[in-house]
Amino acid sequence: MLSTDVAKKIKNICKMAKEASVTLSQLTSTQKEQALLNMAKQLQLNSEKILNSNQKDLYAAKDRGLSAAFLDRLTLTKEKIAAMSKAMENIAELPDPVGQELKTWTVENGLTISRVAIPIGVIAIIYESRPNVTADAAALCLKSGNAVILRGGSDSVLTNKAIVACLHAGLAQAGLPSTFVQYLPTQDRSAIDVLLQMDEYVDVVIPRGGKSLIQRIRDKSRIPVFSHLEGICHTYIHKAAQLDMAINVLMNAKMRRTGICGATETLLIDKEVAKGFLPKIIDELEAKGCEVRGCETTQAIDKRALLATNADWSTEYLDTIISVKVVDDIKQAIEHIYTYGSSHTEAIITDDNAAAQQFMKKINSAIVMHNCSTQFADGGEFGMGAEIGIATGTLHARGPVGVEQLTTFKYVVEGNGQVRS
Repeated sequence: MLSTDVAKKIKNICKMAKEASVTLSQLTSTQKEQALLNMAKQLQLNSEKILNSNQKDLYAAKDRGLSAAFLDRLTLTKEKIAAMSKAMENIAELPDPVGQELKTWTVENGLTISRVAIPIGVIAIIYESRPNVTADAAALCLKSGNAVILRGGSDSVLTNKAIVACLHAGLAQAGLPSTFVQYLPTQDRSAIDVLLQMDEYVDVVIPRGGKSLIQRIRDKSRIPVFSHLEGICHTYIHKAAQLDMAINVLMNAKMRRTGICGATETLLIDKEVAKGFLPKIIDELEAKGCEVRGCETTQAIDKRALLATNADWSTEYLDTIISVKVVDDIKQAIEHIYTYGSSHTEAIITDDNAAAQQFMKKINSAIVMHNCSTQFADGGEFGMGAEIGIATGTLHARGPVGVEQLTTFKYVVEGNGQVRS
């Protein structure tokens, strides 16, 4: 049970964020750009402090016996901090979305109507393990004119606080208040429940983490949620695929980083090429230490594959495990994705352009790909500078959530004395 004092503190943080959002929405592009560049520089200047804090978080996580995939997401290096700083610089250089005219038209009575982008207001971001989210989220919210309330996982609390200290220093250098970027002061889980009731002050909640966290937020929030539920991503090797390309793309899609949401979790392969392709693919996967769980047909082709259960088709492993299913044709591949997918990212590998177009038209996931790795499902790779997450819902933001997705709009109507009859 959260103490009354802490609950009041959380409410006060939300009120300050609401007040800050009004000021923030009026900042010039130059002011926001300078603040972001200052924040990026502070990350670089204080990289040793951040790394020291990260080491303490890592020691605690290892003592708790957390998985290798979790530790990978938690770990920072000098290179990763430099990448965080660079991402912030890239966001600073993006066009300012606030104030952009999205569409303008004139109606019969002479009124000119414009749809103009504006900030959403206050965004609460609740996330687990990945410290880079702290910097990315703050930068994206600042660029789009939104105040942000951050609540990272308890396993990365020291790292997150060190990063937030850098962000506050950058804001101070730009003469801006720290209330633009706030971090919840407690790791008590009930603090999230309090935050989720603050619909008077907070406009959107963005969760980023495991399925249980996101489901809990969706169930308890009085505030609209941009959902990022799971990354059960599929790569489908069509009968017209080139073997070398198929192996190269799949190995990257699965093994480049197994702990990210864009990692392929299920391989679908056309029966016409399965006998020739699968043994070579399994050779490559096993050489990299990846466990293969396959359907009965997969097992019949290559006994090294363990027999997959129904649960495997709907599991986001985030680990060196992949499920493999041999399908009759593209129609069955699409049906499998609709049955077991999470609407995140799906890819087809084929030289048949008609088949590729059929796949990409019929699959309604947030991201669909042709002849490339699912690990490109990332806002930075999309030229957005960074992302807060991949939204898998269908309302407002979908796919990588960058600065443009963190705006809404208003209508501006210009007249010259018109009255309505």
